[in-house]
Amino acid sequence: MAFEQRNNEGALFKNDRKETDQHPNAKGSATIDGVKYWVSAWTNIIQSGDKAGEKYQKLSFTRAEQQASRPAERQPQAPIPEDDDIPF
Repeated sequence: MAFEQRNNEGALFKNDRKETDQHPNAKGSATIDGVKYWVSAWTNIIQSGDKAGEKYQKLSFTRAEQQASRPAERQPQAPIPEDDDIPF
């Protein structure tokens, strides 16, 4: 049976490519009101207060279309030749 993501649902999976603490522990996607988002999650520990020592999940959402529409890094272009350099 194939995984089907429904509206207002999401799924997270362990991030097998985690190399530093800045990389998320889990990644996945969610569809909220018909818009697809990429989801990243970090496991953190509360540092102070009544709940110090308890673990919690911090989530970050990025619109999938926003990531796809980012302009590609600009490639350096060759200089435009002067009129005298054109061979015709």
